[in-house]
Amino acid sequence: MTQTIDLRSDTITKPTEGMRRAMAQAEVGDDMFGEDPTVRRLEERFCEITGMEASVFVPSGTMANQLAIRAQTEPGDEVITHPESHIIHYESGGPAALSGVMIQPAPGLRGLFTAEQVRALVRSDDAHCAVSRLVTVENTHNRGGGKVWPIDQLHAVFDAAHDLGMRAHVDGARIWNASVASGERVRAILANADSVSACFSKGLGAPVGSALASDGATIKRARRFRKMFGGSMRQAGVLAAAALYALDHHLGRLAEDHANARAFAGRLAETPGVVLDPAGVETNIVYFGIDPAWGTAAAACERCAREGVRMFDTGPGTIRAVMHLHVSAADALEAAARIGRALGR
Repeated sequence: MTQTIDLRSDTITKPTEGMRRAMAQAEVGDDMFGEDPTVRRLEERFCEITGMEASVFVPSGTMANQLAIRAQTEPGDEVITHPESHIIHYESGGPAALSGVMIQPAPGLRGLFTAEQVRALVRSDDAHCAVSRLVTVENTHNRGGGKVWPIDQLHAVFDAAHDLGMRAHVDGARIWNASVASGERVRAILANADSVSACFSKGLGAPVGSALASDGATIKRARRFRKMFGGSMRQAGVLAAAALYALDHHLGRLAEDHANARAFAGRLAETPGVVLDPAGVETNIVYFGIDPAWGTAAAACERCAREGVRMFDTGPGTIRAVMHLHVSAADALEAAARIGRALGR
């Protein structure tokens, strides 16, 4: 039987044997009471990495982002972000439902926008207008094909937000990929940001968990909303241990995922009818278009699944493939070959 190569997401990874041992041996306590020593170690480690004062461990990246919004805004405020952002497309309407905020889109190529756009979009100090309170950026940008924000452009956006009296949040679900791809330390990427979320269960391969970091007052407020949203945990050290293991053992290998994505894209681009520029692949995510004659992207994904390659359609004619811990260099090239066979039929 043909072995399936699963490229749907970097969230589908399973704990390695070393990670399982770390989880089994984790020292635990009641995290809601602040008594889980392994969670505390992870939160301290995350502060060291990000250069921020305080952090909180949460079940998911969605919760981390929504806590960041709720802790730094009030109902009726406005958040400026890219229209293709994760907080808009994949967080179940959370900004409206949980924080009561409006979204002001700042469009741009591959998930990026500029400081000038922020200055143009901010609302005037007028009783008729929502208060422009928060700017969010996503680095790397998922729907931008794993795009890494150029650091100077990123910092200019932060500076513009601060000049206008706003705060700046980084959805860093894949900040680890951005750091490895750019060669910049996470702390340097986040210089002058007010908060950051990061995921341990994507490229790093932990089974559960994200973290939010910011100043002490913001994290104190976020912890209250974590309880309100149902995200407080008890003996969560078994999960934090997996995240700590991932930080120790899986960060450096992200470069392999990036190389595999480039190799996959280069091979796949040779398939007639595939629309893909391999030069645009920066990290572990590859988006490609297909010839309309092949039908919808959803139908194309079904054909590829029968050839043993699983992917997601992200639009009528667009497919996403993601490299991760369980995809080898050989798997990446084999997946491209199978996709070519499936679509060629």
